[in-house]
Amino acid sequence: MPLPTPIRAALLMLGSTMAFGMMAVAIRLATAYVPTLEVAFFRNAFGLLALLPILLRPGHASLRTRQLPRYFLRSVIGLGSMLCGFWALGHLPLTQAVSLSYSTPLFVTIAAVLWLGETVRMRRWGAVIIGFIGVLVIVRPGSTDFTPGTLIAVLAAVLSALVAIQIKQLTRIDGADTVVFYTYVFWVPLSLVPALFVWVWPSGIAWLWLAATGMFGTLGQLLWTRALRLGEVSALTPISFMQLPLVALFGWWLFDESLDRWTIIGVGIILGANAYIAHREALLARRAATQSPTAAAKPGE
Repeated sequence: MPLPTPIRAALLMLGSTMAFGMMAVAIRLATAYVPTLEVAFFRNAFGLLALLPILLRPGHASLRTRQLPRYFLRSVIGLGSMLCGFWALGHLPLTQAVSLSYSTPLFVTIAAVLWLGETVRMRRWGAVIIGFIGVLVIVRPGSTDFTPGTLIAVLAAVLSALVAIQIKQLTRIDGADTVVFYTYVFWVPLSLVPALFVWVWPSGIAWLWLAATGMFGTLGQLLWTRALRLGEVSALTPISFMQLPLVALFGWWLFDESLDRWTIIGVGIILGANAYIAHREALLARRAATQSPTAAAKPGE
């Protein structure tokens, strides 16, 4: 007997969360052997190789698109986010880098107002402000524990938010798999160019970690898009927070890292703000669908 849809969505999101967590660990391990720019290239190259058999199998939907210029822009911004995020994973404590990545939904709210003209009311603005307080708690500007590298992690979150807005626009016309496919098609050559300036040929176990970044990253993206297709964002978002204890465990085991209290407090504030934002967005979406059933039923919107 098949599992109920909400349970399937939750399991897919949990699988995606675990895959992204393992990708973060693999990135940290790979940066011990090759530069960050090169890790990004191999993550994309191996990711595309893992993706092709899935998307090009017989019977899969067409991958044609009329939005190539948009995909190029999305890929350039996404690559910038990737490089900043990879640098943070390679040079900051894993839990701190992952914790700051959770600030992306806060920047998505701001970008939705500036880019898409969406209306955000006081409750969600309040949640965004509280979330940024959590970011400040982790970064601690002005304190003796402040490191400029944390700002690179925040920049990765800002650029990731812009990518999220672009994906929202792209998926109005193209399917999720098409978006993932063309992103990788552009990412591979774009990430190769900067990698050539710092190129070091991997050897031995480095190849394993580089391949793992691509395979876990692609698996995480595919499971994530399928989870969101089946379930509501408000219900699935808290599951993605399970990435933090997984990464904390590996950070302690492999790199002798420990969680400091400020990171725990800060990420708790950020996650609470994110959960409220996701809840409000889902509530408003259901209310709009109830009030405008005809418009909500139109395909492709």
